[in-house]
Amino acid sequence: MTHQQHDTESPFHPGEQQAQDRMGVREKIERVVYRRILDHMPDQHREFYASLPFVLLGSVDDQDRPWASIIAGRPGFMSSPDSYSLGIGANPLFGDPLIGMLKPGTEIGLLGIQPETRRRNRLTGRVRSAGPDGISVDIGQAFGNCPQYIQTRTVELQAGIDAPQTEHPVTETDRFDDDVRALIERSDTLFIATAYLEGPDTVAQGADVSHRGGKPGFVRVEDDRTFVFPDFSGNFHFNTVGNILLNPKAGFLFVDFDSGDLVYTTGLAEIIWDSVEIEAFAGAERLIRFRAEKVIRVEGSLPLHFHFGEYSPMLERTGSWRQTANAN
Repeated sequence: MTHQQHDTESPFHPGEQQAQDRMGVREKIERVVYRRILDHMPDQHREFYASLPFVLLGSVDDQDRPWASIIAGRPGFMSSPDSYSLGIGANPLFGDPLIGMLKPGTEIGLLGIQPETRRRNRLTGRVRSAGPDGISVDIGQAFGNCPQYIQTRTVELQAGIDAPQTEHPVTETDRFDDDVRALIERSDTLFIATAYLEGPDTVAQGADVSHRGGKPGFVRVEDDRTFVFPDFSGNFHFNTVGNILLNPKAGFLFVDFDSGDLVYTTGLAEIIWDSVEIEAFAGAERLIRFRAEKVIRVEGSLPLHFHFGEYSPMLERTGSWRQTANAN
């Protein structure tokens, strides 16, 4: 991926543009996007990543299945020798499905979140090098995200922070067992990984990882392999939605912020544009439904503890699945 000037090509691929057209924002976003999406990290982004104890990562495995992942370390485990690259001095945790998949040339998306301040930044790029001490990434796109729907939490390092490959109980299946279902149904946060890798080799293609938040219960489990959730208005880039429109494969990560349990799942997603249920969630523009093909639960693997602060003020006006049932 070369460092190209954004005025020579659109940073959006056809799926993202299709979603923007549908929502009537494409012309507006195209006018301002070149100030928002950069081919390098500003200094404040470089300092931001260096201050974090964890980062979310999205990529695909050797079967082209997307997975959302989390990498943790002592603040400073990420650093940028220059504005076009980021070094991550750690690897995925024990049981993570992306272990061994982050090879030179692999497309990845990264999401840095500082939950106590709701600040977040994202980037996409390619792995330049990988080894036992971590990976280095060449930047393709870098941009900030608004703080909407992020719940505040303070983060405390746990004893396992220096031993990410310590073994933990792992359960692998093709559906949601009772423990996984309970975690999904009480979650107020999820992370979704998607990818578009079939187009021309431009900055618009690649892998992505994104955050979604809501009131506890905003994800409705429909059966032992399927869940659905409202997708609220965001930055109008439609990275996740655009990827799904062209490639329905998606991966999700759910975090138990108290126990450190992690649930990884990959499968197929679909965008539901028209449904009376959307109307019950103020700010929601569509639903996303997901059907799992593989589910991995790793108990106590995240060496971080999160102390809850408060829910996003954006959630005060959102509805619930109970309201949709009453409306029907």
